[in-house]
Amino acid sequence: MADKKRLAFSIIQYLQDQLHNGGLSSDAQESLEVAIQCLETAFDVSMEDQSLAVSQTLPELFAAATVQVKESSQTTSDCAPPTDDDVAEAEQLKTEGNEQMKVENFECAIAFYSKAIDLNPKNAVYFCNRAAAYSKIGNYAGAVRDCEEAITIDPSYSKAYGRMGLALSSLNKHSEAVGFYKRALELDPDNDTYKSNLKIAEQKMKEIPSPMGAPGGFDLAGLLNNPGFMSMASNLMNNPQVQQLMSGMISGSGNPIAGAAAAENTPPTDLASLIQAGQQFAQQMQQQNPELIEQLRSQIRSRTPSASNEDQHQ
Repeated sequence: MADKKRLAFSIIQYLQDQLHNGGLSSDAQESLEVAIQCLETAFDVSMEDQSLAVSQTLPELFAAATVQVKESSQTTSDCAPPTDDDVAEAEQLKTEGNEQMKVENFECAIAFYSKAIDLNPKNAVYFCNRAAAYSKIGNYAGAVRDCEEAITIDPSYSKAYGRMGLALSSLNKHSEAVGFYKRALELDPDNDTYKSNLKIAEQKMKEIPSPMGAPGGFDLAGLLNNPGFMSMASNLMNNPQVQQLMSGMISGSGNPIAGAAAAENTPPTDLASLIQAGQQFAQQMQQQNPELIEQLRSQIRSRTPSASNEDQHQ
C-alpha cells in the first residue's frame, strides 16, 4: 500500500507541476484540479506528507525507463534511412495533417504529423507543424520540444524559431522568446509577424509592476489621475449611505457596525450597505462614462503575440 501511495504522490506532483507550469487552457487546468482531488481522495494522499516523496520526479523516472528504447530507435533510424515509399507516405500524411489544421481539427492533425515523423524522423517540417498543432490545444511544452527537435534537424529553419518564440511567450518566458524571435528575423528579415511578436515580447520584459499598482498589474496611479474616475469617486463619497457608514467606522472605536448603528438618525447598517454602495458606484460609472470602463478593462487585458502567417504550414 505504501508503494501505491508513493506512486499516487508522484502522479499528483506531476499533475500539479503541469497545472502551474504546463501552459494549459483554463478548461484543462480545471480538469487537472478535479483529477488531483480525486487521486488525493482515492489514495488518501496529501501533498503535505513529504515522506511519500521519492528522489526522482515522475518525468525523470519515465525518461530513465525509456532511454534505452530511444537509443535503440535512434540506432535503427541511423542505420536504416527511410525508403522512398516511406518518404512519399510521410509527405501524404503531412498534407492530411495540414488539411486538418485548416478545419481546426488539431488532435487529428497531431496524429497525422506523428505518423509522418515515425516514417521520416529527420524532417524538421513535420516537427514544426506538430508544434503549431500542440500550441493550438494549449500544449506549449510539447510545442517547445518539437521546435527544439526541428531546430536540431535544421538550424536554419526560421519558422521553427518563430514558433518556438510563440510557445515560450505563451508560457510567459518572454526573455527566452526574444532570443528566438531575433534568430527567426536573422533568417527571415522581412517577416512582419516576427517583428511584431518581438516587440510584444520585449515590451513584456520591460513591464514592471508600479509601486502604486494593484495586484495583477493594475495601474492604480494612473487611475487616481483620471479626472472622470475621481469625479465619480467624489460622488460616491458624498453618498449619505457611505458617509453614515464611514462615520460609524470612525466613531465606533474598532466596531464600525455598532458605531454606524449608534450614529444619530442613522438606521442600523452592516457591510451589505458598503457592498450596495459599491454596486451603485459601478453602475454609475458604466452609465456615465462607458469609455472609462473600457479603459480600465484594457489595462487588465494582456496583449498576446500573433500567430498570423505562422498558421501557414509547409
